[in-house]
Amino acid sequence: MVCDLKELIFRAIKIINICLSVGLICLTSVLFAACTDKSIVLTTDFAENELMRINTISCYKAEMMLYLTNQKNEYEEVYGSEIWDKTLDGEKISDSIKNLVLARVAQIKVMNLMADDYGITLDEEEKARVNDIAKNYYDGLNAKERELTGADLDTVIKMYTEYIRAEKVYDYIIRDINPEISDDEARTVSVEQILIKTYGLDGSGRRVEYSDRAKQEAYDLAVSIREKAVNEEEPVDFEVLAAEYNEGDAITYSFGRGEMAEAFEEAAFNLDNGEISDIVTTEYGYHIIKCVSTFDIEQTQINKVTILQERKDAVFKETYEAYLTGIKKNLNMPLYESIEIITDEDVTTKNMFSEEYLGGL
Repeated sequence: MVCDLKELIFRAIKIINICLSVGLICLTSVLFAACTDKSIVLTTDFAENELMRINTISCYKAEMMLYLTNQKNEYEEVYGSEIWDKTLDGEKISDSIKNLVLARVAQIKVMNLMADDYGITLDEEEKARVNDIAKNYYDGLNAKERELTGADLDTVIKMYTEYIRAEKVYDYIIRDINPEISDDEARTVSVEQILIKTYGLDGSGRRVEYSDRAKQEAYDLAVSIREKAVNEEEPVDFEVLAAEYNEGDAITYSFGRGEMAEAFEEAAFNLDNGEISDIVTTEYGYHIIKCVSTFDIEQTQINKVTILQERKDAVFKETYEAYLTGIKKNLNMPLYESIEIITDEDVTTKNMFSEEYLGGL
């Protein structure tokens, strides 16, 4: 099924998957998602423009505005300005973006508390480089951007410093993970399939199971198709049969372990090149599988990277979530509710933490 790109971003915003950098974990557990966490303490004991305080570390409005403006412009560059006219489950997309950014900032702050506990700091060379990066970014802000975000050079230096320390915390936690992934564990196979479904959809798109009789007819059809494909005297080309009979979304699939239905995966991984499976039953119906390649070298290498990153993320997530226990969160709700996304056409800054600025650090 092909999904509209805007629908994908709406779903992503709802999930609030936060990426600190290419090499840093995407967390779905966040501190301030939707600002309804009962462990958040709402208090009036804030300094001027202090937005939130997590234990001993604070975030000020100017930081939030820079993060929010960068995020807003990055989304708008891809999905267009009309995205802000949309809603998701009754909530404006702009409010969802605010919650996402608040969660992202909170995560960085917590990781800097972790850095304090681990004794992770920036050395003099790193500090000098961060100062250069911050000045480069700040010098690129125009007068309107500085005015509406309230940012000054010290704010930008602080943000980059905390961001880099957060990355160092991630690297420190995952330092002992073995980077070696075997070919067998990461093996990716390529197959062609013919699916004969055992269910349909009603008018509202809900799944409706076939009757026993209809399922038997589907099975008989699958058996007859397979017999044509494996006929020793006059076999019919599998792709020709798939083009005529396949009821699935696609014919060709490349995948690794754990990505498909268990029965489908087991059958596929036990085929030799060119071999055709028996009838395989899954919740979707009856499958006939032909192995195209038992070992897709290129995809297997890609899968190794994915598996390694998943291992790193899992270790970090466990450590991070354990650290959250006992964290005291204070949110300046009136100030937070007063923050709005900047829509001025002269405010175009984006990619603050991209390779464009951080490259080489």
